[in-house]
Amino acid sequence: MLMSSASPVLTQECHTCKRALEPAALECNNCHALVHAARLEQLAASARLHEERGETVQARGEWISALRLLPENSTQAEWVRGNIRRLDAMLSAGAKSGAPPAWIRKLGPLAPLVILLVNAKYLLALFKLKFLLSLGAFAAFYWALYGAKFGLGFAILILVHEMGHFIDIKRRGLPAEMPVFLPGLGAYVRWTALGVTARTRAFVSLAGPLAGCIGAAFCALLWMETGVTLWIALASVSALLNVLNLIPVWVLDGGQTIKALNKAERIMLACAAVVFAVAFRQPVVLLVAAGAAYRVFTKDVPAAPNRAVLVYYLLVLAALGFLLGLAPPLPVQS
Repeated sequence: MLMSSASPVLTQECHTCKRALEPAALECNNCHALVHAARLEQLAASARLHEERGETVQARGEWISALRLLPENSTQAEWVRGNIRRLDAMLSAGAKSGAPPAWIRKLGPLAPLVILLVNAKYLLALFKLKFLLSLGAFAAFYWALYGAKFGLGFAILILVHEMGHFIDIKRRGLPAEMPVFLPGLGAYVRWTALGVTARTRAFVSLAGPLAGCIGAAFCALLWMETGVTLWIALASVSALLNVLNLIPVWVLDGGQTIKALNKAERIMLACAAVVFAVAFRQPVVLLVAAGAAYRVFTKDVPAAPNRAVLVYYLLVLAALGFLLGLAPPLPVQS
């Protein structure tokens, strides 16, 4: 472990399991949570911001600061060392912080255009082959099952959900890949959580259902304006899938979010989900209640509360329940 001799010896406790920490420890011996998780998140965001601005030296300095707060043999430390090596290579190749190369400056009025083209690699990241091919296959799969309009609309709504995760991760300065789609199964965003807290993981997890809720609300508004049943069908399916994704189990978004909630908050979530199920006449919401009730008795309950996460969770769940309740009842055939 790395230790700072300049810091006074203080009694600290783990922010996750509340166990006492050894002086100057970098991770908890009990739950292996990173002691400086919040600071690491800030440093990663700052480093990414410097890189986007072309400030290579400053970005390297932030990563070095982050490395000092990580256990030497951790996977996060190895990832940070990889970033430092990459920036070292850029500097040795003649990259300059905050200024374009000399050959670009000689282009005069054309320099801004050339800089834009050089930096287009950030835009091209949105169109990586794996992302495009998987999205195309995903859309084609549902096109074949349900027709062009519904199939394409459904694929776009799933994309909206995944981009909610992606955008929230990137705005925090953390590395993430564009979504990958699995026809018939769903989609996912791969990202590197550099010592992020359970609270941050929860916010990232909820960003997908929030984006899905917005997409469903947009479709519902189009249905109200046009009366075209396609729109309410898309709104209902999107809302349903996002509610199911909020069930606090396994690798679902709800399963990642509830790790930030303590026992009392999990009980409140379960009770609120029952109320929503009754109020919106949507029994599917009871699955969230059942999952939350189960997680009251699991061993991953943190001691500290996270009221902001609970409120976020409840607002998204309530909005999705409301959208589900908008669909007109199906006619009963005798």
